[in-house]
Amino acid sequence: MKAGNVLILPGWQNSGPDHWQSRWQRAHGYRRVEQHDWMRPLRGDWIARLEEVLLACDEPAVLVAHSLGCIQTAAWAAHSRNTQRVKAALLVAPPDAERDDIRQMLPGWAPVPRQPLPFPSVLFASSNDSFCAPERALQFATAWGAEWNDAGPRGHLNADSGLGDWPEAHGRLLELMQLHAAPT
Repeated sequence: MKAGNVLILPGWQNSGPDHWQSRWQRAHGYRRVEQHDWMRPLRGDWIARLEEVLLACDEPAVLVAHSLGCIQTAAWAAHSRNTQRVKAALLVAPPDAERDDIRQMLPGWAPVPRQPLPFPSVLFASSNDSFCAPERALQFATAWGAEWNDAGPRGHLNADSGLGDWPEAHGRLLELMQLHAAPT
């Protein structure tokens, strides 16, 4: 699989230079899906941008989503007719966009789609993420059909979590990259 077909989907406000997504992008040549507005994310715009990038890929892609990127992935999969363009997804720290405080910060992102994803997925969540209780993250993983991974008490699994290159999650990504593409 070509590194350029591993698509980095950051969350709200993008991922800074010390975030594991940015580190993976620099180290492995993965491609970030750039959004028009990282500060005021519009669900429809983010979904359309993902669709556009996926249609330009020359083979099925693997998605690497953090935070709001997880909700973007589920929302895209619930509406796209091109889900065969995704081979698998690594989902990390989904926010509970249905919680009142987050709904106010990120209007338009609730409800969170609850359909099973039509491709294999792995979800990592922290036991003390301030944006999503572990029980809710487990509910999302179950609804999406994702393999659940408890990352322990590491906050929002971002640069502040001190994950560095996060070899545990990158190892799971490499496994996902080796999967055969879903039949079309």
